[in-house]
Amino acid sequence: MATVQEAVKESLLGTTREPQLSQQAKANFDKNSAIDDSNGERYMTEDDFVNAIAPTGEDYHKIKRDQYAILFRVADRQKQGRLSLHDWGSFENLLAKPDAEYEIAFRLFDEDGTGTIKYDKFQKLYSLNKGEDSIPFDWNCEWASLYIGGKKHRHDMTYPQFSQMLRGLQGERIRQAFHLFDKDGDGYIEPEDFQRIIMETAKHKLSDHLLENLHTLCNISTGSKISYANVRAFQNVIREMDLVDLIIRNATIKSDDGKITRTDFLNEAARITRFSLFTPMEADILFHFAGLDAPSGRLSLTDFSRVLDASWQSAYALGTEAADSASEIAQNVKSTAGKVLHNVLESAHHFGLGSLAGAFGAFVVYPIDLVKTRMQNQRGARVGQVLYKNSIDCARKVIQNEGFKGLYSGVLPQLVGVAPEKAIKLTVNDLIRGHYTEKGTNKISWPHEVIAGGTAGACQVVFTNPLEIVKIRLQVQGEVAKTTDVPRRSAMWIVRNLGLIGLYKGASACLLRDVPFSAIYFPSYNHLKRDFFGEGPNKKLGVLQLLTAGAIAGMPAAYLTTPCDVIKTRLQVEARKGETKYTSLRHCAATVYKEEGFKAFFKGGPARVLRSSPQFGFTLAAYEVLQKLLPMPGSSASDLPATGHVEPGVGLQEAKAPLPYLRSRNALKIILDLDENFGKPKLVSGKGWVPLPSFSRKP
Repeated sequence: MATVQEAVKESLLGTTREPQLSQQAKANFDKNSAIDDSNGERYMTEDDFVNAIAPTGEDYHKIKRDQYAILFRVADRQKQGRLSLHDWGSFENLLAKPDAEYEIAFRLFDEDGTGTIKYDKFQKLYSLNKGEDSIPFDWNCEWASLYIGGKKHRHDMTYPQFSQMLRGLQGERIRQAFHLFDKDGDGYIEPEDFQRIIMETAKHKLSDHLLENLHTLCNISTGSKISYANVRAFQNVIREMDLVDLIIRNATIKSDDGKITRTDFLNEAARITRFSLFTPMEADILFHFAGLDAPSGRLSLTDFSRVLDASWQSAYALGTEAADSASEIAQNVKSTAGKVLHNVLESAHHFGLGSLAGAFGAFVVYPIDLVKTRMQNQRGARVGQVLYKNSIDCARKVIQNEGFKGLYSGVLPQLVGVAPEKAIKLTVNDLIRGHYTEKGTNKISWPHEVIAGGTAGACQVVFTNPLEIVKIRLQVQGEVAKTTDVPRRSAMWIVRNLGLIGLYKGASACLLRDVPFSAIYFPSYNHLKRDFFGEGPNKKLGVLQLLTAGAIAGMPAAYLTTPCDVIKTRLQVEARKGETKYTSLRHCAATVYKEEGFKAFFKGGPARVLRSSPQFGFTLAAYEVLQKLLPMPGSSASDLPATGHVEPGVGLQEAKAPLPYLRSRNALKIILDLDENFGKPKLVSGKGWVPLPSFSRKP
């Protein structure tokens, strides 16, 4: 009965439910709240709230961390000076709305929660928060009256009206400021006046590079002053930063060297825009500021990032925000010894990861490798019968005669040797690719890719040849034991018996196989990742995609180098009674062709593809996964000072900071369009920095 009554009551009167918080939001509240001793409930103070929505590790050189406290007023709808879990949940839900930024700004001025903003209260709050020396703004102007009514006919603003007013407010502030400084009425102002206008109206949205060079805008024309047309063109550029970013990204991708000219920019803008075409003056302004340090006129993404990326900081800003960190980094950069040590440690890191990845890949496909070796060593003119009809028959007979362990004959020295072999191959390829890759565009020409792969293949032979000859003799001795009385030998016995020179028997054939293999494999792998799977700054590939790319790249590389592998195997296997003994690479190739025909050079080709293709797929996939799981200390973004991951990067790279923080920051950007000093603590004589009266807590 009670349940029915409660249901009826809920239907008639409604109910208040705790907002459905995510685990992360609940954990964030618990982490940044305290327990009220009187009732045992958790609550947040203003400082706790700032800690929750503005983590200390983020970048606050544009919008100061103290200014986030003004959002506490939005979250504290009950005006109690503290937030309950319910209040925090409501604010989190507000941040999840698609138009959260504008709604937060609206609620800040809608003190009564009526859904409208009264002009008197809006004006009072605005006057209280603007800076004392700010450029004045006339709310009785014709532009403002279109939104709030004339002086004698003010009306309340709804949420859509208020949002639209804020959208155009910055442009009107700039227009009024220009008229204020244009004392002669000739349509020109001094560069210093222009700099002050932008610093007061858009400082929170622009990069340090742009702000420090605002006065140079006069250089795009012949005079020494700045016209109103220059100011409007500049404002249009900063309003369309995201579109400019898209155009630049598309244009630089199409460029061979990753750099573009003013003409390239305007041509690309014409291709991807319908109505928002950029004027010649706007293009001149963009290329002027981006090309201050690159007068050639051909600019890269790095050049544009200093203009487009609002979180880009100058050396001075970095020094003032993080003096200790910047000083330490500067000293490390200047120190040649530090650079050398870092390079050595980085190479050791690559080597270690390559060793683990190589051992993993080799172990997974080792049974296929054993079958491949036995098939290649089987001669058509052998005394007695042919042991294996095909690869499947070979695998079946190995298991039948030697047990499942027979498929892993010689695996231990393979794992011991393959670690440095694959490690040196991956490390050398990375180092040479890094040397030839353009720093600004991350592009590398295909001849350099081939050189990097081929060199890596050549370097690995130092480890590969001794490993291969020991592994091959261990792999074939199982079949010998079934037909002769020759005892099984250990890896160490084979090494001692061969000696140092014997371990490098067939090294020329090994080079002939490994150099072209790597020259084919590494470029194919990287092009598959980039061109087929679409890897880029905005897309990271998963393990399956990496594995597939590695496997596909290994197919042509493995099959096309099979003849070299056959010759190497024949040279390294000890000839049996009645078999031809090969004396050199040329003699081996000629004898195989004479006795067994051209097809013999591709014996074990399918097994080699089945072995090499997945092996390198597993190896490269494991290598890249390990690089993510075990990054080089000091190389990840989290090890560096916060200098830009809170803003979307150039090239449409999304910001990496938590979404609630991003939404809060964007809401503050809108609020600061009213005045740069909005929400900043004011200096009270003798008392230091204190919160503004309008945001003081109730007792």
